[in-house]
Amino acid sequence: MAEPILQVRGLVKHYPLTSGILFKKQVGSVKAVDGVDFELARGETLGIVGESGCGKSTVAKMLVNLEKPTAGEIRYKGEDITRLSGKALKAVRRNIQMVFQDPYTSLNPRMTVGDIIGEAYDIHPEVAPKGDRRGRVQHLLDVVGLNPEYINRYPHQFSGGQRQRIGIARGLALRPEIIVADEPVSALDVSVQAQVINLMGRLQDEFDLSYIFIAHDLSIVRHISDRVGVMYLGRIVETGRDAEIYDHPTHPYTQALLSAVPVPDPEAREHRERIILAGDVPSPTDIPSGCRFRTRCWKARERCALEVPALAVPAGFRGVPGPAAHDSACHFAEEKQVVPPEEPGDIAHGASGPHGAHREDSPEEGGQGSGPG
Repeated sequence: MAEPILQVRGLVKHYPLTSGILFKKQVGSVKAVDGVDFELARGETLGIVGESGCGKSTVAKMLVNLEKPTAGEIRYKGEDITRLSGKALKAVRRNIQMVFQDPYTSLNPRMTVGDIIGEAYDIHPEVAPKGDRRGRVQHLLDVVGLNPEYINRYPHQFSGGQRQRIGIARGLALRPEIIVADEPVSALDVSVQAQVINLMGRLQDEFDLSYIFIAHDLSIVRHISDRVGVMYLGRIVETGRDAEIYDHPTHPYTQALLSAVPVPDPEAREHRERIILAGDVPSPTDIPSGCRFRTRCWKARERCALEVPALAVPAGFRGVPGPAAHDSACHFAEEKQVVPPEEPGDIAHGASGPHGAHREDSPEEGGQGSGPG
């Protein structure tokens, strides 16, 4: 892997649980993120997947300093940004921007599109002189496939997909090096998802971006990610290149997730093995001892309750080159192909052009928009 632009080591976020009214006393903690490690190379896309509540969005918020970590390091170009404040933190935030999950609530309904995107220039006036700001905003609208004449319209005049394009334009305004995308397409129709994903792929090449792409839809992550990290209950349990994770998973949780991915081919669907997990996800206030997945795992043994598995290449695959030799936090990891290999370009249906970044001159996208105002 190329020299990392972002390094995360031992990242922890615990939220205290208190009791009492006058004299509050901490009685426990919610372990939302409990020791996460990963690296991001320049120009790379790292996908982070997992069930709701596993800590993905909390990681995203800590990366852009919306949440302060309880412990751990986030190093941007070698500098630990968790220790920064004031002007130093402001300078780093310019280079690490975020695209939020919900395009309906992440845009201020009382501000025009021009004000929403241009607000970044008010916070960082050194990026764009006042006389150039309107032109820059219109250029960004054009880049994300929207008509530059929409600059004076309000968010309610756009569809969901168009609003997410506005959110992406806002993230690009300061020309960042890293964009953290927190489930950017989960609220959109399937055909619109393809357009937005293809747009993000084109913008990555055009702006030399590095992405942290967070999602619960594994099929979406596969098409945009170079590497994938699978999270469960606050920790990454398996990580590797996209083909390693999807075609050669070794962790039982990853295999169970992949078995739930819809398969369009009826014949392949009939012959694949569906893995049904028993029980519910444990509470982050009471995490099981040893392997945190053992309460739902069909491979669980006594060792799993006593010893925390390390996120490393399993012993059975060490020294043996091949796609199964990637990091997996399981004492009894073994390779298992769960889903058949996909045909290239499956996600491209519904996208317009090679990258799905056509200009949207009509607010009617997917039937969600209202008429022009």
